[in-house]
Amino acid sequence: MQFLRTLRQTTISARIGMAMVLITLLAAILAPVIAPYEEAEVVADVWLPPGDGHLLGTDQLGRDLFTRMVYGARNTIAIALLITCLAFLVGVVGGLLAATMRGWVDMLLSRIVDVVMAFPALILSLMVLSIMGASIPVLIIVISLLDATKVYRLARALAMDIEVMEFVEAARLSGEGTWWIITKEILPNALPALIAEFGLRFCFIFLFISALSFLGLGIQPPAADWGSMVRDNAGAISFDMMTPLWPAGAIAFLTIGINLVVDWFLHRSAQIRAR
Repeated sequence: MQFLRTLRQTTISARIGMAMVLITLLAAILAPVIAPYEEAEVVADVWLPPGDGHLLGTDQLGRDLFTRMVYGARNTIAIALLITCLAFLVGVVGGLLAATMRGWVDMLLSRIVDVVMAFPALILSLMVLSIMGASIPVLIIVISLLDATKVYRLARALAMDIEVMEFVEAARLSGEGTWWIITKEILPNALPALIAEFGLRFCFIFLFISALSFLGLGIQPPAADWGSMVRDNAGAISFDMMTPLWPAGAIAFLTIGINLVVDWFLHRSAQIRAR
């Protein structure tokens, strides 16, 4: 009931965003059901236009583009979601511990984060992936650790603002431990901002993976990925074909949808805090 009540209170833009995200998620989840062919199956000639049993035409190898699109949604979204969860687990735990314990813990963690953030994320990722190989586990670990630094900064800043409030001081004076203060006092009050950041961070990671795939160091073939699909089919533009625009449009579609939902959530959280 509470969910339905909240849903009725959403703005038009938020509902549009939710619909865009839901469509993409359903395509990713139901990929084996709705895809007419196997993910890497060559079914026709290269760069055929839409029609003749191919809803979006075929790609540079003669694979069904619609099939590649829905499997690309599954691969890219699943990996981006896993990376976002890992980045938040590391970043939030580290940021809250640093802000709460202060002293050498804060100094050590903050200096490590400063060193990592001193390098441009894309250049550092390209360097590590070139040395260690562009496998899925390496991709997940590298991007998770890089993105955890940004989450750490936000979590630490939020926790330091909350930690000086009276209810936290009261909990300390009553003898509550560090972990209790973090989980019962600081985290619940920081949660709205962290949830909004989760949505934005997912967008950044999703786009980052697509960029790496476009450069050839992201999700590797024959697995479908929207970023690599744009790169592989870029030559079709010379023949006045829309083939690379479908995966590029899908990337923009999901990103816009998530941003619309996050904007509404931030606005709603601000209204709740103002009451």
